[in-house]
Amino acid sequence: MRSNNEWLLLERLRSSGPLSRAQLARDTGLSKPTVSAALAALEEAGLAREAGRFVPERGRTAVLYEPDPAAGYVLGVDVGRARLRVAVADLSGQVVNRRDVPNKGRSANAVADAVVSAARETIAGAGLAPDAIVHAVVGSPGVWDEKRRSVRFAGNLPGWGRRGLIDRIAEGLETAVSVHNDANLAAVGEYAFGAGAGSQLFVYVLIGTGLGVGVVKDGEVLAGAHGAAGEIGLLPLPPTAGDGPAAGTLEELVSADAVVRTAVGVGMRPPLTAKQVFDAARGGDPLAERAVGVEAERLGYALAVVSSVLDPDLVVLGGGVGGSADLLLAPVERALHRLSPLRPRLAPSLLGEDVVLLGAVATALEAARPEVFERRTALLG
Repeated sequence: MRSNNEWLLLERLRSSGPLSRAQLARDTGLSKPTVSAALAALEEAGLAREAGRFVPERGRTAVLYEPDPAAGYVLGVDVGRARLRVAVADLSGQVVNRRDVPNKGRSANAVADAVVSAARETIAGAGLAPDAIVHAVVGSPGVWDEKRRSVRFAGNLPGWGRRGLIDRIAEGLETAVSVHNDANLAAVGEYAFGAGAGSQLFVYVLIGTGLGVGVVKDGEVLAGAHGAAGEIGLLPLPPTAGDGPAAGTLEELVSADAVVRTAVGVGMRPPLTAKQVFDAARGGDPLAERAVGVEAERLGYALAVVSSVLDPDLVVLGGGVGGSADLLLAPVERALHRLSPLRPRLAPSLLGEDVVLLGAVATALEAARPEVFERRTALLG
C-alpha cells in the first residue's frame, strides 16, 4: 500500500507538478499525513525534491514538490541508412546531450559498433557514467522479432537482420535495450510532442529511404499481432497487364529513390538526390515539378490504402521526403480525394528529422520510470 501511494503521488507530480502537500491530498484523496509520509520517502529515495514555495495572499506558505529528473536517464537511438542519431534524456524527458553522425558502417557489425561508440560518447558528454542509463530504445527500419532476437524486413540496412546484432549493442552499452520500428517511434514522438497530440486515431507516414506507417490510437501504438502493422511499403502493386508479374512494391514506387528515378525519367540529369529534386521544384524547375507531381499522386494512392483500412482522423507526413510537405500536401490531398471518399486531415510533421529519436526517448521513459521507482524504493526496505 505504501509503495502504491508513493507511485500515485510521483505520477501526479509528473503530470501536474509542482504541487504542494495539500494539493496532492485533494487530487488523490489521500490524507495529509499519508501524503507527507510518502513525500518524505520519495525524497529519501531521490525520486522527488522540493521545487520552490507558493506564497498565497492569505494563509501559510506551501512547499512545492516535483519529481527529481536526475533519478535516472534513458538513451534513444535512431538507426538510419545515412545517419545515426543518439540522445540522452533525464526522467523528465529533457534531452541533456545528443549526437548526430553519418552512418559510415560498411557492415551490420560496423553499424552496431558505431551505435555503441556514438552512444558512449553521448553519455560521457552528458557527464554521466554508463550505468546511469536505465533503458535504451533503438529505432530501426523493419520489424523486431523477439524470438529470433533479430530485425526482419530491414532491406535498406543490408545484414541488419542477422541475429546477435542488437545483443551486441546491449553488451556494448551494458544496459537493457529494446528495439522498435522507426515509423512506430515516429508516431509516438509526433503524438507526444508534435502534430499528433490529442488525435483519436493518428497515422504517421514515414517516407525516406523506405516507406512505413506508425499508428497511434488513443495514445497507444497499434503494432499488430507480429509487430508488422503499418508495413505498407511491403504491399505488392497489381500486375501491369493480364497475369504478368506485379510492378514491384509500394515502397519502390514512393520512397526517395523513386523520386530520383522519376526525375531522371522526365529528363533531369543525374546524379541527383530526392532533396535536390524538391529544391529544384521550389525554384520553379518544370521537370522537378513534374517529378514532385508524380510523387504526390503515388502518395495519394498510399494514403487511400491507409485510410480505407484504418479510417484515421489525422495523417502526418514525415521523413526525408515527407519533410517537403510544403510541396506535397496540397497535391497529395487532391489525389487522395479523387481516389477515396475517406478524407482524413493531412498535416506536416512538427518534429522533422528528430521525430524517431524523440519517440525512442519517450518509449524508453515508459520502461525506465517504473524501473527506477522499484530500484530506489527497494533500497529503503
